[in-house]
Amino acid sequence: MSATLQKSDHRATLGGPAPAAPRRRPASQQWAAWAFLTPVTLYLILFYAYPLYRNLDLSLRHYTVRSFVQGDAPFTGLANYRTVFDDPTFAPALLHTAVFTAVCLLFQYAIGLALAVFFHQHFRLSATLRALFLVPWLLSLIVSASTWSWMLNSESGVVNALLSAVGIDPVNWLTSPDWSLTSVIIANIWIGVPFNLVVLYSGLQSIPTSLYEAAAIDGANAWQRFWRITFPLLRPVSAITLLLGLVYTLKVFDIIWIMTKGGPADASTTFATWSYQLGFGNLVPAFGPGAAVGNLLVVAALVFGLIYVRAQRKQALS
Repeated sequence: MSATLQKSDHRATLGGPAPAAPRRRPASQQWAAWAFLTPVTLYLILFYAYPLYRNLDLSLRHYTVRSFVQGDAPFTGLANYRTVFDDPTFAPALLHTAVFTAVCLLFQYAIGLALAVFFHQHFRLSATLRALFLVPWLLSLIVSASTWSWMLNSESGVVNALLSAVGIDPVNWLTSPDWSLTSVIIANIWIGVPFNLVVLYSGLQSIPTSLYEAAAIDGANAWQRFWRITFPLLRPVSAITLLLGLVYTLKVFDIIWIMTKGGPADASTTFATWSYQLGFGNLVPAFGPGAAVGNLLVVAALVFGLIYVRAQRKQALS
């Protein structure tokens, strides 16, 4: 402290500038900042924080229709979670959720990346074809799922008609336990490819063309240019694309419910459809277990989100 005072006195003696005192932001600017933050804060509280709190409360209490209306449900702790874990549907639903999410992410990303690289060549009609590929993304999920239900219909579907035309026996896409999960995976891949195409194509736009020109001069072929330049430089964009795709795919409900309703015999049941079935699909709703299943999806998405944030921090530090 004394050394600092002596140093400042020495500067004043020599005629040097004294250290400037930190300026306080005017009160009007502070109020303006809070005014801009208030709508966002209220939105997050009303549409994110409060629903999460209510869902957590549902999973920790024994709710019936009467207690759901009157609000006097007894606290049961983790009993609803034990009920979920002991349910025979838990293991198949967990497996179907993992398979559905992993396969959809893999094919959506691979096809989206291939199409992004293809359209990055800027050939004639590239913009028109790129716009047409956005149609599945722009359609309502109800329309898309209903269209796929018609196409995969066992008796009048266009897919079985094409199979019959080439001599292949018709497939019970939506009514067979062996094919129902595959059917909803195909539909969801078709819907999710345009999102991957758009994001990855924008990432390709940011890669300097000089890198490809230098690699071509060095004799690198197309595959080497992709593997050594395109793929590494797309990693940040790929990471956020896969994370958003993961969060979306975990909570897919509309497509599965419209096409198969999780059946037959729970062959295409995932956590999203199971949560709905428990809470609203029975004559005697099980609100607590349904909320518990929903919370498991929230925890899974949160875990992968934290993994992504940690990976980004490591990459920034390196």
